[in-house]
Amino acid sequence: MLGALRSLWHQQVDAARRQPTVFAMRVTIVLLAVVIFVTKRAFWTPDTLFLILLVLAVVFGQVRPFLVRFVPFLGLLLVYDSFRSIAPMLNHYVHYTEMINFDTWLFLGHLPTAVLQQWLWHGAVQWYDFYFYFLYTIHFLMPVALAVLIWRYRDKLYWQYVWTIVGLSFAAFITYVLFPAAPPWLANEHGMIMPHIHRISSDIWWAMGIGNYSEIYSNLSPNEVAAVPSLHSAYPLLFSLFAVRLFGLKRAWWVFLYPVSMWIGVVYMGEHYVMDVLLGIIYALAAYFAFDRFFRWYNQPSRRLRRWLSRLRARLTFWRH
Repeated sequence: MLGALRSLWHQQVDAARRQPTVFAMRVTIVLLAVVIFVTKRAFWTPDTLFLILLVLAVVFGQVRPFLVRFVPFLGLLLVYDSFRSIAPMLNHYVHYTEMINFDTWLFLGHLPTAVLQQWLWHGAVQWYDFYFYFLYTIHFLMPVALAVLIWRYRDKLYWQYVWTIVGLSFAAFITYVLFPAAPPWLANEHGMIMPHIHRISSDIWWAMGIGNYSEIYSNLSPNEVAAVPSLHSAYPLLFSLFAVRLFGLKRAWWVFLYPVSMWIGVVYMGEHYVMDVLLGIIYALAAYFAFDRFFRWYNQPSRRLRRWLSRLRARLTFWRH
């Protein structure tokens, strides 16, 4: 993976030497897009990512490949993100206690979120709080970033990756409709968790000088009861599995620090229970192996299918004559 990034860096250096004016214009436009994004405090949602990638595609002369590859991908993610916000309207019964009971049973009477906060939360934001929450906020960014790398370096894997992400997302959406589940911070607000836990994410935004946290959270999570399974736990695992498949285990083994950090972070910050994380892992593995098997079958038809197609072609040829 680092080798691919170095290769991309060398390509840009060569472009800067050959066409310095064009390269300077590209860099200026990219930096302008980043500045606008940061100053407006936008978020890495599918619609924002679409606009950013479209700008980059125009700048680098890749509009047609972008439209062919990324409009379906980001469009389906946008549909999923829109559906996620209507899930609570389809089922008003929210589950609070099942996840608490499972976590306390699994950890012998202790709630992992409460234990982690006893260890790590000391009443003020620490560096690792920013680290965990940064990973939380790039929920959609990392899958799209990997899609770009797969498109550039192993295009044959692209559609399998896309459908794995999309299939996982819509499987989770169906679960959100059938089983709306409150995260730990919401259960805490209803007095269902003892001892009480702290919602660390709000302190992080306060530390960044942002006071209107409720509006920010509505952008990051339009469905407050979409906790089971945890896609914040599932996406990083899929990211790591495909990154290893793309670059090899020896060069990309370290990417598994991403899902492990996310799993610890979402439990520590009170955004998910361990049960949510485990189900997210199961959903991710199920989607990965299901679509891997399907695309292996699709790309390598069986002899029976080949014989059937051969007979069909022979019959069509006979009737034409």
